[in-house]
Amino acid sequence: MAKHVLRLTAVAYILFLLVLPVGLIIWRTFGDGLGPFVEALTSPSAVHAFKVTITVAAWAVVANTVFGVGAALLLVRHEFPGKRLLGAFIDLPMAVSPVVVGLALILVYGRFSPVGGLLESWGVQVIFSTPGMVLATVFVALPLVVRAIVPVLEELGDEQEQAAHTLGANRLQTFARITLPGIRWALGYGVVLCLARSLGEYGAVAVVSGRLVDQTQTLTLFVEERFQNFDQPAAFAAATALALIAVVTLLLTKLLRPKDLSDGN
Repeated sequence: MAKHVLRLTAVAYILFLLVLPVGLIIWRTFGDGLGPFVEALTSPSAVHAFKVTITVAAWAVVANTVFGVGAALLLVRHEFPGKRLLGAFIDLPMAVSPVVVGLALILVYGRFSPVGGLLESWGVQVIFSTPGMVLATVFVALPLVVRAIVPVLEELGDEQEQAAHTLGANRLQTFARITLPGIRWALGYGVVLCLARSLGEYGAVAVVSGRLVDQTQTLTLFVEERFQNFDQPAAFAAATALALIAVVTLLLTKLLRPKDLSDGN
């Protein structure tokens, strides 16, 4: 009896919190057919928002992939003072509000801050431009690649790597031929999660971007701006596009998730 009650509670929770709202958005999007959906997503503002979103997400994924692999190797393969502190800092974005992150970036890289003023004198604008949006997105998605790789590295151990060193392989050869093949599925899983987080980021990007239409507007900001301006077809179309991206991402994570993690072992 208790099992059935728990199942019913879980299904009702998901139904009212997730399925009904998303289903309503999709129904409103395609209520008048496919034409308005295509027209809304092919408007100049929507296309620009897509381009900005993809640019920011791509840079964030590349940065977090490089950092994530390096940080995971550092945490698993080496002992050093402050190791636990580094791990705590890597997990910090999971606890800090994205809005706080955006505000912190403005305080550091804003035009009237020492660092931001120096960069502006060199012709580099961070806040209210793409670099600031990339920094904000990198921060909020920082732990995902690291935390996907660390358990796999711990399970693999370093015996094969030590054997490769003994046979004369250098660090780069060992990484390319031993380490990378061993973590490739976990790496792919972390990259997909990072991409999904980057594409859907709103809070930090909203603060540092300035929400400039046709300049620093991502797809999530486009949804809000269109809805507030009573352009519901465009808002619903963009929201549906984001939902479809989320579904594809979910399927990819299921395919790329390491078997030992999928089985709950």
